[in-house]
Amino acid sequence: MRAKLSYAVTAAVLVFYFVLVGSRGVMLIQSGTLVTVTFGVAVLILPVIGLWFLWKNTQFVRRANALAAELDAEGGLPVDELKRTPAGRIDRDSADEVFAKRKAETETAPDDWRNWFRLAVAYHDARDTPRARKAMQRAIALHDGRPVQQP
Repeated sequence: MRAKLSYAVTAAVLVFYFVLVGSRGVMLIQSGTLVTVTFGVAVLILPVIGLWFLWKNTQFVRRANALAAELDAEGGLPVDELKRTPAGRIDRDSADEVFAKRKAETETAPDDWRNWFRLAVAYHDARDTPRARKAMQRAIALHDGRPVQQP
């Protein structure tokens, strides 16, 4: 719940910022000189890119959460079997062991979105966020029945 609240607050602050920057871009365009119109258009591009990124990120999170809920209903969420340091951090060797197991499961059944979801969690636990995101995107695509490009 705390993560959702943090995400919502951050998104709201970003939207406020984009509106503020966008209004400045409009003001520059309304000035009417070549330089201010050029800067105004450039300033308007930033909020558009930011809103697009925020929208895509929100869609990704919602789809990943929907897969987690479906997998939870099936009883297939990965069990936290990771060893932790006294400070509470995940032990690297433990994360590597679980990752190897998840990777083998995914190689055995590469068209099962459930395996890709669990592999994404293992990547995340191993602190490999880019690969975790790609694995989750693949899980979402397989779940939705969309074609998946081979790595």
